[in-house]
Amino acid sequence: MARPEGIEKIVWGIALPGFAQFLNQKYFKGFVFIVLEFLINVNARLNQAIIFSFHGDIKKSIEVVDYGWLMFYPCLYLFAIYDGYKDAGGGNSYSFFPFVISAYFGTIGVIYSPYFLGPIWLPILCLVLGAGIGIGFGILIRRFTDT
Repeated sequence: MARPEGIEKIVWGIALPGFAQFLNQKYFKGFVFIVLEFLINVNARLNQAIIFSFHGDIKKSIEVVDYGWLMFYPCLYLFAIYDGYKDAGGGNSYSFFPFVISAYFGTIGVIYSPYFLGPIWLPILCLVLGAGIGIGFGILIRRFTDT
């Protein structure tokens, strides 16, 4: 079971990559994650794509986003969340699985998003699917390795 401090860091990391690192007093790492998040966000025009997606204009969100920059976002986002969680003392030796698999699936979601649901909704759905698969994979590995 995850410790409450770890869950708190996950939630802050979801809000903005780097916040969990500041809460863990890892100021340099937090600053780097925040700068990278803003760099990727601005260059990918992610906020504009989010606005169009939430208004139901998926075609416009596909047109406005820069996929070259957006490809970096799932990995940065999930790594920052995992790093904050790990630094808070959360998890065990297999706790990285949900984060890694979720980042992978989120990136796959970005790749296929121009064809289905756009650059916001498909990657989010893929992140959730990846997290579920990663949790299941971690449970299976623990079951077979812990005796």
